[in-house]
Amino acid sequence: MKIELPQVGESVTEGIIGRWLVSPGDPVEKYDPLVEVITDKVNMEMPSPATGTVSKIIAQEGETVPMGAVIAEMEVDGEELGVGPDLNASLQKTAAVGEPPVIDRMGVLIKDMAPVGPTGSGGPPAPIETERGSDRPRYSPAVRRLAEQHGVDLAIVSGTGTGGRVTRADVQASIDSDVGPGPSESPDQERLPLAPVRRMIAQNMVKSATEIPQAWSSVEVDVTGIVTFREAVKDEFRAREGVNLTYLAFALHAVAAALKENPLLNSSWDGDAILMKHRTNIGVAVAAPVGLVVPVIHDADKLTITRLALAVDSLSEKARQGKLSLENVQGGTFTVNNTGVLGSVVSRALVNSPQAAILTTEAIVKRPVVIDDAIVIRSIMNVGLSFDHRIIDGAEAGAFTGSVKRHMEAMDSNTRV
Repeated sequence: MKIELPQVGESVTEGIIGRWLVSPGDPVEKYDPLVEVITDKVNMEMPSPATGTVSKIIAQEGETVPMGAVIAEMEVDGEELGVGPDLNASLQKTAAVGEPPVIDRMGVLIKDMAPVGPTGSGGPPAPIETERGSDRPRYSPAVRRLAEQHGVDLAIVSGTGTGGRVTRADVQASIDSDVGPGPSESPDQERLPLAPVRRMIAQNMVKSATEIPQAWSSVEVDVTGIVTFREAVKDEFRAREGVNLTYLAFALHAVAAALKENPLLNSSWDGDAILMKHRTNIGVAVAAPVGLVVPVIHDADKLTITRLALAVDSLSEKARQGKLSLENVQGGTFTVNNTGVLGSVVSRALVNSPQAAILTTEAIVKRPVVIDDAIVIRSIMNVGLSFDHRIIDGAEAGAFTGSVKRHMEAMDSNTRV
């Protein structure tokens, strides 16, 4: 049977073959992981659709292939089971129901469920599987190969999978805990091979920088009212909601309102047309262990400052733990990058293609400003906007940043959170 790269979302059109976990001739069980796939939305391990033997690897590691393309072939034991529609439905249903399987820091989307696969069904944890006629645990080909390559004794590796099963992540963690110097190291330099995630980020950044004619503008925002108000309520807010009331939540509320007033900023380029988006889905750039990710707050214009703070906290924590689902990263129409958390006061971000613009919120610093011919100290935040000049001109960009500034400067002790 032919194994196809399953469609995991309407906006995901291609994926990078990160690493094959099996080789031709390897026997595999149904749902055993076959290959790591990297997309611009999320990373996943693709499971085997049936029990059989891998006969041919077609798509090579590092190769970019479209969804639906044949990437391998296998000989199936007994009745053949197609991978296409059933597995696609399983993956998309997983994202839609809001109960994604665990994604670990290696980017595993489908693993260690009992069972998970073309049917999308679930069940209670299964006991540790053993080899026939033996008390020894059964390990998948990918686990055995990784352990053999690095001399790991699987008998001493603690399994975190269903029923205590040892997974590739468990073996990799054992390897990472005892890493010696590599062959590329020297006193003067070290060569770091590109991980598939880093390669995907690089491709997206090159695409943004080379295909989008980008312009940039910035405004100063007096956020003294926000600073004073937040300082007065942050402890009570933390006790009540269990998360911090961050300045980003205020900024997101202002951005959402400004997007409704300036809908051209909530659009994308489509060759011979501009696609105006009817939903306001704001992506928030987050530095995760695997690289920069942009989880999305859907319908941000309908959320209060409190709910925005809760959403940011939840998505950021999922990103840091590698537990984002496809739903968490799809559908973004505009992006906010909180570079101020890194101490930046002025930065120019690259537009998150195919969106029309990206806004940065910088660090808040106290500055002397002139108000009514008097010099006073105020809390100032720079807000920067990078935008696609095919869609937006300076007038529209200025109107948008002016709207963000107006909404933020209007926030004070009377603001409802």
